[in-house]
Amino acid sequence: MSTPLASDETATQASEGNLQTVKSPGNPDHSDAPDFPDGGFTAWGTALGAWIGSVNAFMILSVGPVAGRMLDRGAFYPLMIIGCLLQCFFLFMLSLAKPNGYYQASLDSIFLSQGIGSGVAIGLTNVPTIAVVSHHFQRRRSFVMGAVVAGASMGSILLPIMLNNLINGRLGFANGVRASAGMTSGLLLIACLLMRTRLPPQPQAVSYTRVLQNSLRDRAYVCACLGMAASEVGFFFVAFYLQLDSRLHGLNDRFSFYSLAIFNSGCFVGRLTAGIVSAYLGVPHTAIGSSLLASATIFAMIGLRSMTSVTLIGISYGYFSGVYVGMMAPLIAYLTPEISEIGARIGISFAVASIGSLSGAPICGAFLTSHYIWWKPAVFAGSLATGGSILFISMYFILKIRQKTASVCSKETGV
Repeated sequence: MSTPLASDETATQASEGNLQTVKSPGNPDHSDAPDFPDGGFTAWGTALGAWIGSVNAFMILSVGPVAGRMLDRGAFYPLMIIGCLLQCFFLFMLSLAKPNGYYQASLDSIFLSQGIGSGVAIGLTNVPTIAVVSHHFQRRRSFVMGAVVAGASMGSILLPIMLNNLINGRLGFANGVRASAGMTSGLLLIACLLMRTRLPPQPQAVSYTRVLQNSLRDRAYVCACLGMAASEVGFFFVAFYLQLDSRLHGLNDRFSFYSLAIFNSGCFVGRLTAGIVSAYLGVPHTAIGSSLLASATIFAMIGLRSMTSVTLIGISYGYFSGVYVGMMAPLIAYLTPEISEIGARIGISFAVASIGSLSGAPICGAFLTSHYIWWKPAVFAGSLATGGSILFISMYFILKIRQKTASVCSKETGV
């Protein structure tokens, strides 16, 4: 599963918006001051702006069932063409937003283009680009799927740095975003020309009702889906708040900006090596181990104080979460008995995981409060991610019991 990384541009804008009310980490609380509006378009626009990244991630994953069903019916190329065209369109639409009016008139255009439009467009291509790998690879499937989802991390490293230099350079916001959109459009064109299906579409369309019924009876699959949803909360807490946390603890703005690049670098290496690790440990063991280590690292956000701690947390959580994300699609494929249902099952699991993507960052923000009490969201996100790891462990024991039962039955029947 190519869990989409939080938009670094959106996260940066949210961080800057939050910092407008804070001049230094040790500031006393001014929430009772008479100049606080406690309402109005700008105030509520600020609150709504924090949801843009979460809605984007939610739309990317929640479109999964639709894309998965169409993929199983042989609509790979229409999905890719429509999804890529929409991505190009909404990227160029983002350039129409006015940066100085982000929390006012431009909020609608950013929310529609970046939050909803771009989310739906990426969601149409997300499942097909991962599931089509199963047409060409079996023994090396886990490694190749990990390499595919590593592309999202690579883009999250390079694109924000490029955008930062373009927007703050000669081009400015509008032309900088257009230049980025043009480059992305060219890369999407190359991707559409390179990707090919190999297996013919199913003679009969896969019944989502039947797949859903079978999936609900599959306790291991249910545990995996719920574990993914819980883990998403922790993932987006670090992705959205690492930069803000470092800035509020007095670290310079330049380093805070690159803290996301550090985090995404760890994600890239983790996703790229996930298949190699799973070749030795197995897909379930790799998913469980990486999710446990990533969950433990979230609690370390409580002790973030210096550049060293930001770097260690960014690299450590980035790597372990990258390995985990790289294993999500192979894990669902591992749990799917019929290859014709891979698209549908990945889509369903994405939709369940999208609940955590949508609610994680805003709920963590509510725990953070205007006083910036960092241990509360860290404990909340870490606890939910740990709960997700426990669900993955439950999945593993269910699989072991199932294998033992199947072995006993085969011995009794003399097979």
